[in-house]
Amino acid sequence: MHPTAGPSAYPHTRPRPVHWLATAAALAAVVTGAALAGPGDATATTPTTHAAAPDPQTAHYPLDCHGAGPQVTDRAQADLDGDGRPETAVAVRCASGGGTPPSGVYVLASPHPDGTAPRIRATLVDPRQRMTVTGLTAAKDTVSATVSGYSGPGVPRCCPDLRTAVKWRWTGGKFTVTTPPVARSA
Repeated sequence: MHPTAGPSAYPHTRPRPVHWLATAAALAAVVTGAALAGPGDATATTPTTHAAAPDPQTAHYPLDCHGAGPQVTDRAQADLDGDGRPETAVAVRCASGGGTPPSGVYVLASPHPDGTAPRIRATLVDPRQRMTVTGLTAAKDTVSATVSGYSGPGVPRCCPDLRTAVKWRWTGGKFTVTTPPVARSA
């Protein structure tokens, strides 16, 4: 055992103001030196801008709406084909005052730089299939939706009685349905 085991035995165990001043001066010298040296050959760059997803309001859809015009009911955006540019999956139907008009689901690709409207890259649900589409989502290489249809011609067109979740996946340069849609009537 050491007979001098008190605080006065080790003079540098308690920091004094002079120690804090020396530490602050050393830290300031390091920071100043780093700021003056800086990155030697760094150049300023402008941030890269990502292409905007196609606007579904400006696209032309293959719908015969008899003057009523198309109505976008749902949209989802993602880079579906892996090319680094976002596509827009869109559910569209003819605008109507009543009933449930059939939906079409289209994947829109970016327009050409000349400012033309977005082009339809794929048709996932054709309105002639007489289905209603809700809950449209898109992520990575997959488009998902809930598709509703009719079990027979006697079912009122306001009230689809069949419903299922459907997924389409981008593989081999095209969309392939991975979950089949509901049965439908003519």
